[in-house]
Amino acid sequence: MKKVLSLLIAVIFVLSVPMSAAFACTTTATGKDATANGSTIVSHTCDGWYDHRIVIVEGGTHGADEMVDIYNDPCTATKSEPKLVGQIPQAPETYTYFNVGYPFMNEKGVVISEFTWSGDYTNFYTANGLFVIANLQQLGLQRAATARECVKVMGELAEKYGYADGGECLLVADKDEIWIFEICGAGPLWEQGSEAPGAHWAARRVPDDATFVGANRSRLGVIDFNDTENFMWSTNITAYPASIGKYTEGEPFNFTKIFNPTPYGYEFYASRREWRAFSLLAPSQEFPVLGRQDHYDFAIKPDEPVTVQKIMSIYADHLEGTKYDMTQDPAAGAFHNPHRYAVGRDKPESAASEDWEREIAQYRCSYAFVAELRKDMPGEIGSVLWYGCDCPDTTVYVPIYAGVTSVPEAWATGNRKAFDTTCAWWAFNFVNNYAQLQWDLMYPQILAAKATFEDKFFAEQAEVDAKALELYNAGDVDGARAYLTEYTNKCMNDVYEGWWAFAWQLVGTNYDGMHINEDGSSTNRGYDRDYLESIHFGSTSLEDKANLGIQ
Repeated sequence: MKKVLSLLIAVIFVLSVPMSAAFACTTTATGKDATANGSTIVSHTCDGWYDHRIVIVEGGTHGADEMVDIYNDPCTATKSEPKLVGQIPQAPETYTYFNVGYPFMNEKGVVISEFTWSGDYTNFYTANGLFVIANLQQLGLQRAATARECVKVMGELAEKYGYADGGECLLVADKDEIWIFEICGAGPLWEQGSEAPGAHWAARRVPDDATFVGANRSRLGVIDFNDTENFMWSTNITAYPASIGKYTEGEPFNFTKIFNPTPYGYEFYASRREWRAFSLLAPSQEFPVLGRQDHYDFAIKPDEPVTVQKIMSIYADHLEGTKYDMTQDPAAGAFHNPHRYAVGRDKPESAASEDWEREIAQYRCSYAFVAELRKDMPGEIGSVLWYGCDCPDTTVYVPIYAGVTSVPEAWATGNRKAFDTTCAWWAFNFVNNYAQLQWDLMYPQILAAKATFEDKFFAEQAEVDAKALELYNAGDVDGARAYLTEYTNKCMNDVYEGWWAFAWQLVGTNYDGMHINEDGSSTNRGYDRDYLESIHFGSTSLEDKANLGIQ
């Protein structure tokens, strides 16, 4: 009866996937030999209603009998209260980490970004597993000082206690290595205490001279079981797929095709973003447009050394300058708004399986980050995560050093169910929504205001690094942490206060189709001729005049 129930739960889970699959992310990872300063760079857009609040969870030493509480779906805590589902023994020592929707960094400078690919739930979902992906991220960041160690920690825990989530990908990075870790369940019949592993997972290292892009379909590809330097995998990973006819011994073991045979979304939901990011990083390679079943190389060599600012610009992309440009199609309206709300289920029959183009900058993004993990520095100083609330096209990225011990309350709290001017996230969400009324009028103003903050932060970085390193190298590690905490908090407070002030300025100078100039005069926005022609401007009047014989 228990096995039948597990199968039933798996079927129910499959039926629920179309509802949740709309909420998805875009990630990048660039190796240290492909960046401008020898750092590794990893990034994430967290698209959907996920917890934006940054909470620092302190590490420490723990007793032999101490346990860790495990909660279901902690990444959506601002939408619904997570429930306690179990406990596991605590590690003897843990590191301080930053908890958010998907936990992203620890004090040692290990950073994780995430995207969902769901996969074959019927064959691989495990109802009796203990963990979802955010649990593994929390535990990995608590217990690992390097990316490679983090992969092993998460994999071993998932095998022991079971993985009860859809297919997921984590980009796990430190200043030397980046690993692409993909995981799904062990199957519907797995139970706690089973000798069989409770998850299927594998990890592949990103080449140091290349960039990886992932966007909601498995990207791992074929595992080379002879290359233990660049691949890791779960115990007996081929056994269960072989037993259900998904794999034949002796063939290449293609993790992607076995566990994610049919990526979700419309035909280009994932591949369009992969294509666009790769095309912006390496235009000389002229990447072809691919559908859901065809794949780009695991990683590509960028045309030029990659910078944090380059990834930020890619995250603000709406497919501008391509035939898919979302600022120019008819749905953009008179003011070229690139954002598209969910279509819903009432689609035209001729396009029942289609959707809007899926640009990288999504209006429903909860937060984005671009993390730079720099060599020749301790992790607390060398790892800087540039964090932005809400949509990446209108956010301001603030620097958060790995050694920081607190963040301002405005960034650590906030109710997403009610407008709240004491919350940083709401300032950015408000500006993005307001700008959609007259996008092409207000977006340039937003970019100019955004640059005043970010340019200042980048200009200050070398001096801040030097001061923190001076303290650290003199043996005053706590002093270095305190200095970085003070600086980070100042940046975050300045942005919080400054962006609310800018929001009200935007309202006060852009209304009723006008822009109010500094001298008090106004400029009327008007409408483009192409738009007026597209909506048949004046047609009813012209028709009546013709009927009445009026010239």
